[in-house]
Amino acid sequence: MKIRTITTGISLKSPNEIKKIKQATEFNQQAKTFFEQQGYEVQTTRISTNAWAEYLQGLSTVESISKIQNLEQICQNLNISFFNIGYASQPETISIIPDFNKSTSIIYSSSKIGDRQTGINFENAWESAKAIKRISQETENGYGNFRFCVWANCQPGIPFFPTSYHVGNTSFAIGLELGSLVMQAFTQANNIQVAETNLQSLLEVELKKIAAIAENISDKFDIVYRGIDTSLTPSLDKQNSIAVAYEVLMNGKFGHQGTLAISGMLTRALKSISIKICGYSGLMLPVCEDVGLAARANEQTYNITNLLLYSAVCGCGLDTVPIPGDITTEKITALLIDMATLAIKLDKPLSARLFPIPDKKAGEMTAFNSPYLVDCKIFTVD
Repeated sequence: MKIRTITTGISLKSPNEIKKIKQATEFNQQAKTFFEQQGYEVQTTRISTNAWAEYLQGLSTVESISKIQNLEQICQNLNISFFNIGYASQPETISIIPDFNKSTSIIYSSSKIGDRQTGINFENAWESAKAIKRISQETENGYGNFRFCVWANCQPGIPFFPTSYHVGNTSFAIGLELGSLVMQAFTQANNIQVAETNLQSLLEVELKKIAAIAENISDKFDIVYRGIDTSLTPSLDKQNSIAVAYEVLMNGKFGHQGTLAISGMLTRALKSISIKICGYSGLMLPVCEDVGLAARANEQTYNITNLLLYSAVCGCGLDTVPIPGDITTEKITALLIDMATLAIKLDKPLSARLFPIPDKKAGEMTAFNSPYLVDCKIFTVD
């Protein structure tokens, strides 16, 4: 089991608060060292802020872009590789995100299109769809959408990007990579009930160890600990692939009958652990971040409608899903509204990270040049 991320959240009043950003960087490094001394591999450390419109208030678009570029330079000077500027929640701020995206390389952001209190914001959904489309056209192979997502009903403190945003005093949260534990639990089971019991037992033991270390770090550095996002995150290692783990347990391939039941079971197990949990704490099915999911996408054992169905019982929504480059803004909006409808109806956090691939159609292969993504066939959007 690996620690996917230590994410520290800070509230900025100005994009020039270098001292606060530096303090978060130093804390992340100290926390990383703390975990490594206990034998854990820490893959990344990250920083997330409050909504960027709060600390760029009153600036023109040109001034805002310049400030975000300066912020990225500060991050690069401090060797920060993952920095999230939070979310936009107005059409006029959502429309600026593509400009941020094309002029930076380590800045992540998101847009909010609804919550339980206010329902779906259809204008934000439309503007977010336009942003996705524009980013796909203005970045190489549409890759800029790796750093942007659209969400509904997500709370602050999620450690995973791009959804992550922060509210309040400085705090930190942990995100894990749990594929190896799931594979261990499933290979020792001959049915779904035994698999769930096995997984709960393994998670209870292993996550309590990490939670205890995190609590010690919180006490030592006097920084609030928000908890562990127990989400089952993906792996480019076939041995720890989510889809491969499913297929150890089911009589068929990921996407066949039984996939929904296993998805529900996994999320149930991930939420059952008696530790402080935060974020999604459910199953993630990011198509282009898992070699097994990508392989089954190539075989068309599942489609976008299936992914939305699985979202009803699991974690994340539509994540790293490649779609045709010539898709209309109307169709992207429809996908976003479907996602938001599930999030609000079921009172759960869901997000969409969609990849329109320029000049490519459904059934053709992506051609990402990225250490974080695996190529697969582009999905059909009816």
